[in-house]
Amino acid sequence: MFRLTVGAALLLLLPPLLAQEALPREAPTPSFQVDVRLVNVVATVKNTKGLPVGDLEREDFTVLAAGVPQQIAVFERQSDRPLSVVLLFDSSPSVAKELRFEQESAVRFIRSLLRSGANSADRIAVYQFSDYVEEVQGFTASPARLEKGVFSIRISGGTSVYDALYLAAQKLGRREGRNVIVIITDGGDTTSSIKFAEALRAVQLADAVVYSIIVVPITNDAGRNLGGENALKTMSAATGGLAFLQYSERDLDKTFREIERDLRLQYVIGFYPQGIPAGSDRFHRIELRVNRPEVKVLARTGFFAGPETERASKSDSAISIDGGPPRDRKKEQKTSPPGPQPNKTSRSIP
Repeated sequence: MFRLTVGAALLLLLPPLLAQEALPREAPTPSFQVDVRLVNVVATVKNTKGLPVGDLEREDFTVLAAGVPQQIAVFERQSDRPLSVVLLFDSSPSVAKELRFEQESAVRFIRSLLRSGANSADRIAVYQFSDYVEEVQGFTASPARLEKGVFSIRISGGTSVYDALYLAAQKLGRREGRNVIVIITDGGDTTSSIKFAEALRAVQLADAVVYSIIVVPITNDAGRNLGGENALKTMSAATGGLAFLQYSERDLDKTFREIERDLRLQYVIGFYPQGIPAGSDRFHRIELRVNRPEVKVLARTGFFAGPETERASKSDSAISIDGGPPRDRKKEQKTSPPGPQPNKTSRSIP
């Protein structure tokens, strides 16, 4: 009987194994990270009279990102994408005497926006801000609930403009469609934890358009917060919105009508960034051009090329949002874990 020992078997297998080892190994396939996130630009185009232009076609627009021409992948004229609108009311003592007619005018705006040509998925939320930010009515399509929320606003101390903008952006960043912030304030921030640059970054990451209604109780520059006014004008321009100076109740009604008209005649233009380093977290400039003379384009001025998760990267814990007095921010920053914190009350922002 023929027997094969283990040692002999290994000797027989050794030549084939050596031959395989001698064969050249195939080089691994290189991997590349590609940022394929669609960048949407909500744009309003106005003529020399300040009226929206609603008859432009895809071919009328040119998009440049970081100076590089981009191919338009999405084009919508008079977009019917649902609207998510956050109304931010300054409830500090500096605007106390204007609050009542601001509430009445805002209610007229709410009812008109939800009635005239509204998408069934349009939603509005109402917040007030003083030294803290409070949700008085979450997103809803009910004019009655929104009216109740608006008239529940009461005056209290402090003015946290940038906290309010930041938190509104965090809320809007989780919603689909067109995101809009309408803020009514005199612009004088006194109690925010968030800085202007952080608020602007959050708003841009949420793809939100900011309309600033700046309360001007007196026309004399010596009594106005010009720094705050200019900051809001910059915020609005950078997001494709507008800033308005409010001198009277009549001005406010006119402003709300103009905002509503703009929202009904917006273009949505989308592109996949080309020629920009993938995964970059830098802010890249957007330039939107229209080949029609004597028109003005209102659109966001840029975007961040980082991942979508950037939108929820910053904790809200350092900002008072629980409907009560401001918390001990220094203590919270030491004890709060990173990431969004659970609700403390039904009025907290998730």
